[in-house]
Formats: sequence, C-alpha cells, structure tokens
Amino acid sequence: MKSLLSIIILFCSLFLKSQEIDSLKLREIYDFNLQQSNCYENLRSLCKDIGHRLSGSKSAQKAVEWAELLMKNSNLDTVYLQQITVPHWKRGDVEKVYWKNINGETIDVNCTALGGSVGTNGIVNGEVIEIKNWSQLEEFGKNKIKGKIVFFNRVMNPTYINTGMAYGSCVDQRHSGASRAVEYGAIGVLVRSMTLKFDNIPHTGSMSYADSTKKIPAVAISTVDAHNLSEALKNNELKYLFMELSCKQLDDTISYNVIGEIKGQEFPDEIVLVGGHLDSWDIGEGAHDDGAGVVQSLQVLETFKKLKFKPKRTLRCVMYMNEENGNRGGKHYASMVRKTGEKHLFALESDRGGFSPRGFSIDGTKIQLEYLQSFEKLFKPYQLHVFSKGYSGVDIGPLKDGKLCLVGLIPDSQRYFDFHHSKADVFENVHKRELELGASAISSIVYLVDKYGLPENKSLKK
Repeated sequence: MKSLLSIIILFCSLFLKSQEIDSLKLREIYDFNLQQSNCYENLRSLCKDIGHRLSGSKSAQKAVEWAELLMKNSNLDTVYLQQITVPHWKRGDVEKVYWKNINGETIDVNCTALGGSVGTNGIVNGEVIEIKNWSQLEEFGKNKIKGKIVFFNRVMNPTYINTGMAYGSCVDQRHSGASRAVEYGAIGVLVRSMTLKFDNIPHTGSMSYADSTKKIPAVAISTVDAHNLSEALKNNELKYLFMELSCKQLDDTISYNVIGEIKGQEFPDEIVLVGGHLDSWDIGEGAHDDGAGVVQSLQVLETFKKLKFKPKRTLRCVMYMNEENGNRGGKHYASMVRKTGEKHLFALESDRGGFSPRGFSIDGTKIQLEYLQSFEKLFKPYQLHVFSKGYSGVDIGPLKDGKLCLVGLIPDSQRYFDFHHSKADVFENVHKRELELGASAISSIVYLVDKYGLPENKSLKK
C-alpha cells in the first residue's frame, strides 16, 4: 500500500513538473513571436512586393519564387517545389453592370466577375428576376425565367454568431447559381456578395458550370447594390439590366506547392504539417486570405529555429497553390503522400484570416480530440478557449483518412467576411499583434504535438 502511494505521488509530481515545463515553453514561444517574429514583415512583402496571386498568373509564379527564397533564407533543412497543374482564368479589363429605370436613367452597379465565369462577348441585357432560394427557380419555371437575368439575393444569416456558418449557408448560390439558372433558360446571373457588411464593395469567389449545360456569365454585386436592385424590382422601377465582361478561361498551366521542413531528431519519418495557401483572388492583395496563413505557418518553423528547439518529429510547412479555384495543390499533395507512404501524424491549416486566435477546430478521432483538449489549460493564459470537433481546412482536407488528426486555427470570425475575396483584403487591414498571436498559437500546439505525439498512431512517444 505504501509502495502504491509512493508511485502515485511520484507520477503526480512528474506530471506537474511536465506541465510547468510546457507552460514555460509556451510563454517563451509567445514572448518571441510578439517581439521578434518575421511574420508581419513577411506578409507586407508578400502583399506589397508580389500583390494578388491568382493561380496561373505571372504574379502567382512570382509568389512561388518569393516563398522558395524566403524558406531558404530561413535556413530550413530542406526546401523544394512540388509541381502541379492549375487552371488559368483571366478576369480581363471590362466588368460592367448597369440598369435603366422606367425614366430611362442609368444606374451603375459595383460588380466583379465570379472566378471561372465566361465573358459576355459583347453586352448581355434583359429583364431581371430575383431568387432567394432554390425552390423559387422551380416555382417560376422556364416560362418566367427564359431569356432573363437571374438575381440570386439570399442574405448571409446574421443570427449565426460564427460567420463561417453564415457564409456556408448561402455560398452555394455563388458556386452553383449559373449552372442551375441556365437550366431554366437564364442568360446571365447576378449574385449578392458573400458578406454581412453593408457596403459598395463586391466580393468575388469561385463558381462552376455543369458539363452538360450552356455557360452563362456570372457576377457578384455589392450588398448595397443588391438591396437597391431588390427595391427597384419590388417597386417596378427596373426596366432592363446590362452586363459586359471580358473574362476568359485559358489553358491549364504549371505551378507549384512550396515546401520546407526541419528534420526530426528522434522520429524523422513522422511528419507534423502546418500550412496555408499561397494563391489568392486577383483583386485586393490576399492578405487575410491567405497571406496570413502562409506567413504564420512558416513562422512556426522559424520559431523552432530561432529558439533552438530540436523537434522530435519532422516539421513541414506547405504553401499550397490553387486553393481558391480548384484545390489542386491540396489534392496533389495528398495524392503524393499516399503514393510515397509518408506518415503524417498531424496537419494544421490556417485559412480563416489573421485575426485574434480563439482556438482550434479538430477533425480527428474521439481519442485525439480528447487528447488535444487536455492541453486547453495551457492555452488559458492566452485566451484560447475553443478546442472542439469541427472542420479543418480545404488544403489539408484531402489528407483525411480516419487516422490522421486534422486541425484548423480558429481566429475571431466577425470581420473576416468584410474583406474575404474583395479589394479590401489588403495588408493594411491585418493587425500586427493579432497576426503574431495566431502564429504563437500554432507554434505552441505544434510544440506540444511534436513533444508528446498523438494517440492512435501506434504509440504515444515521449
């Protein structure tokens, strides 16, 4: 009995000592990143020296070269490019939407072509019919829709506290609106921008066509313009609407995922991955989406280097290409992992903006979830409180196999869709301290996972 009590006391003592050490290490990580990290300057360089980075563009290639050089200058053990084939869509110089009222007056509309849209080949004009849910397409039917421009005006639900849920509840009208509307004879599509903010800034984003249907032009309009257009239709003030777009789809081209790593000292074959996507839409600078994520991810490896932490496992940073309009970078990476048989222990993605971190969304087994939740108390001093089951990210999603633990950084979501996919997504709208807090949070959880491993991966190695 006395012996058992001694063992319990020893175990508790070791456990508390380990917690104390971990707490001090996390404090060291936060202190370093909040005073000496490079992520804010790296983001400035990406946004201002390179700018927007749509897959297939010259600026996307410049971003690849920028990222490769940055990783090499960080003195990582290995830096390499992973070749992929990406789509090449070009916006063109003409984007116009305007309508005429019953008095013949012209009202200009703030618009932006949706990524993947065909051009108009001149001017498309017609009457407008407003749609707020999919069932209305069938209710109106071909007789009322044929030859008209369909205006999808479903609003992001403001009652959702998590704005990602609000976005998810209506983004299908942007992605599938054109392919659904053309089945009823529509000649063009307008989509209300995916934002809760009421302003004049339109937000682009991906859309796709069904292979079996005709392709019709599709644009997003600002929330203010969507409101005004809806009111005009309600009051029978709108006669005709005009669209003119010069965008076009070019042949696929070659691009690259950019990968850097620090070799593990004890278990080099076990990979702990962090990443974000290097590409962005071609308006704005892709600062929050996802410049923030790629510089935070690289900062994890730089933090280990500068603090002289010797990782047990191999730490890998992946800057993916083509998340925005195809996810070919993420899919190709996962395909290569399966072909080579590389063992990934943990994968984390930052792709929800550079705002103050709130915690982590965990897509793993029940045991993995509970295990990561056991670290929550270590993050309490840094005001991270979300350690919940949930979605991880687009780029790492293809890695999911029922064993690998996938995690997404959760920043505060309230302002993300003010900037998302718009010309407002610029460096000036990222707060330095918030960006660094996110980098600290990622670095800290990677430190803990590297040190202790994860359950359900043969053994918990310490």
